Amino acid sequence: MFISALELFKIGIGPSSSHTMGPMVAAQDFITRIQKNPIKEGCSIRCTLKDSLAYTGKGHSSDCAVTLGLHGYQAKDLLKIDPNELIKQLWGKSSITLGGKSVAFHPKTDIIFDTKDTLKQHPNGMVFEYLNADQKILCQQTYFSIGGGFILPLEEINQLQAPLIGKPTTKHPYAFDSADQMLEMSTTSNLSITQMKRVNEAQYQSQQSLDNGLDKIWQAMKICIHRGLKAEGILPGGLNTPRRAKNLYQQLRHSKDNDANDWLCAYAMAVNEENAAGHMVVTAPTNGAAGIIPAVLYYLVEHQKINAQQVRDFLLTASAIGGLIKHNSSISGAEVGCQGEVGSASSMAAAGMCAVKSGSSAQIENAAEIALEHHLGLTCDPIKGLVQIPCIERNGFGAISAHLAASIALKEDGQHIVSLDKCIETMKKTGFDMSKKYKETSLGGLALSMTEC
Repeated sequence: MFISALELFKIGIGPSSSHTMGPMVAAQDFITRIQKNPIKEGCSIRCTLKDSLAYTGKGHSSDCAVTLGLHGYQAKDLLKIDPNELIKQLWGKSSITLGGKSVAFHPKTDIIFDTKDTLKQHPNGMVFEYLNADQKILCQQTYFSIGGGFILPLEEINQLQAPLIGKPTTKHPYAFDSADQMLEMSTTSNLSITQMKRVNEAQYQSQQSLDNGLDKIWQAMKICIHRGLKAEGILPGGLNTPRRAKNLYQQLRHSKDNDANDWLCAYAMAVNEENAAGHMVVTAPTNGAAGIIPAVLYYLVEHQKINAQQVRDFLLTASAIGGLIKHNSSISGAEVGCQGEVGSASSMAAAGMCAVKSGSSAQIENAAEIALEHHLGLTCDPIKGLVQIPCIERNGFGAISAHLAASIALKEDGQHIVSLDKCIETMKKTGFDMSKKYKETSLGGLALSMTEC
């Protein structure tokens, strides 16, 4: 399946692509479905969040996302307004307007967090119901939020494998669904990974349209970094987590004794503090790991002066690797743990950096494998269900790992023992073996360290 770079990188809002953006998109889709028939008087809407969405939905603002979606808001509508103020207004309402008629919906009572009745297909499930005045179900739809803001309805999800989403590859000249195929095609065609990705993207849009889209993504990433480096205060959610990126950045600006690691941490933390505040971020490939790719890319632009075309090449190469990971495993923390989020982002960033440093296709694949390999087994156990601890600092470490992985790969010839394909397969198996306590439920691990507070 082909996944466009502009589908993998999406402008959205924090704090979670799977727990915030996904439910918002699902709610919008449900509204579209029920409006295909005339709206009746006295009807109501109910949403039941399941499994991981139920366990950490409060901390991840899933209920707020559902409310926004049912009221017709999309992520792009919130970029220039304060979503927290909007939520306060919507929370006080008891209905939504559809087709000129009022449909009852009380966010406090009509969004149910169900941690008992699980859905076996995927850990991020939600059930929407449209009921008449007698509470008879007129329309019901189950959705799954599969990471990165992607959703699938029940009838389209594959229970036995990581869910796939994208376009059939039959029309693409370079339709690789594994890293080995990617390398073979690169050798045969004498094209780089970036060039092959461009040719595939050209089946849907012009080169100008693609470049414009990539430029918008990069612009959004920069805005997020700049905002995060200026902001101060305590992040919402009740954990009393202070913003630290600005202070770190100011120290670096006035010190001669710092290296790439310090800058990478400042940039990555700036993004993820913005994400934790519920502000605009770019899924890269998820919100929980949104700081890694922007941090590495911003470092290359600001400190090593790569140009606009190299920025596009970075994003295209990174998306090629991200597409392979999503196709053959998962980028969802609820499905495979944080290895699927931070691990994937670090792998993508390493590949992108290697590409703009003139690395060969073999070196790019090696860089991606190195970064992913050293995140295998990483759990997702956020304290209080908030995308703050350990998520914010973890993005800094993921950016550092990406930078190091690319540096190592560039100094070697691309030959290595464990392939990227094998590493992705291992991540998938490890994720399926991992207890659900460590897959975005806040039922184990570090999340339990605050139970006494």
